[in-house]
Amino acid sequence: MNTNQSSGGAAGPMSTFMPMNIDAHPLEFTGSGGEYFRVWIVNVLLSIVTLGIYTPWARRRTAQYFYSHTLVAGSPLEFTAQQRKMVMGFVLLMLLTIAYNLAANTGQDTAVGLFLLAGAALAPFIWASAMRFRLGATRWRGLRLQFTASWKEVYLASWPVFALALVWFGVFYGLQLLSPDLAQALETIEEEGKKQPMPRFTPAMGGLVLLGLVLSVLCVIRMEYNFKSLLVLKAQVGAEKGRWKPVYMDFVKVWMATVAVFILCVVGFSALIGILAGSSIALVASQSNRLGLWMFVVIIVSIIAGIFILILASAPARAYREARMFQLMWNNIGVSHVARFKCHLKSGQYVWLRIKNMLLTLLTLGLYRPFARVSEYRMKCESVTLHVKGGVEQVTGAMVRQQQGGLGDALADAAGLDLIG
Repeated sequence: MNTNQSSGGAAGPMSTFMPMNIDAHPLEFTGSGGEYFRVWIVNVLLSIVTLGIYTPWARRRTAQYFYSHTLVAGSPLEFTAQQRKMVMGFVLLMLLTIAYNLAANTGQDTAVGLFLLAGAALAPFIWASAMRFRLGATRWRGLRLQFTASWKEVYLASWPVFALALVWFGVFYGLQLLSPDLAQALETIEEEGKKQPMPRFTPAMGGLVLLGLVLSVLCVIRMEYNFKSLLVLKAQVGAEKGRWKPVYMDFVKVWMATVAVFILCVVGFSALIGILAGSSIALVASQSNRLGLWMFVVIIVSIIAGIFILILASAPARAYREARMFQLMWNNIGVSHVARFKCHLKSGQYVWLRIKNMLLTLLTLGLYRPFARVSEYRMKCESVTLHVKGGVEQVTGAMVRQQQGGLGDALADAAGLDLIG
């Protein structure tokens, strides 16, 4: 379909392509739940038999299945990561995990502290390595995606990680200033191991903790914004860079809307549980001769219901946030002046699909999970349309000629495991 509308939005580096008519290419997903079930069940069984050692092979098979069935302008994506490198990365992660657990279980507090400190310092490095791995292993029509951010740019974008640590250092120090008895009680517990009555929690202390929570949420949102914007702006196809339009407040609005959905869900489920509890109390009153048994049943049911409330109330909110963030991203990114994306995903439909999938997965004891994964991936994938200036053949041919030599980053494989969302 040809239109005369321009790509609009914040421009990236100047493209080498001249303005032309725009062709629309809806993305397609040709896989099915039944096909993926066979891949999934083999992965699960072999992972169980090998005590998890099969995980990197399972990840690669999963990625290859979803990539090969995702058609962009009629051509499938390819996942080309080398299995050997994925296995090396998995082994490295397992060794680090085992070393940390040994240190934690044997009371080596200094070693545990060093592990945590190193983990915080290396978190940006691991994230960037994962993105380098993911994009470097993706091919389309002979084009290789690249993540070209420098380590300086990665760490500059990671300032919210360190700001978060400073926020809670300030909160802890402020609580000690507001209540000297708190510091004394903590020192007594640390030195003598004795339980001490905690000092009274004042409104000022509560306000300080609340401020810390608000600042923490803002830091987390900023970190997500920084990482996603860096990923898009430093992604490259041929010589063409990514284009990014969202601003930080767009992310804040999505998070605020998610909190509102969560609160509504909690209120709704609480009302439902209240009605059921009222019916149970009435039933208990009518069975006064068996009060002890009924009270036990009511308590057990209430505990289970409370757990399910948290799970059920958070699921719609998480699905809503995922859909809104997907819309925000794919409606506002592009490739230089060459291409842009549009997304028509409906949040309500995606939330309903997630709830249905969750219930069917619970009823089938997890066997419906591959069908759920395929249906959610299909809904998101087929809601996206790629708009390209000029013919796809002409554009991709020019990009292939721009493409430079391969990127080799073995360290990227250590974190390049989570490939399909």
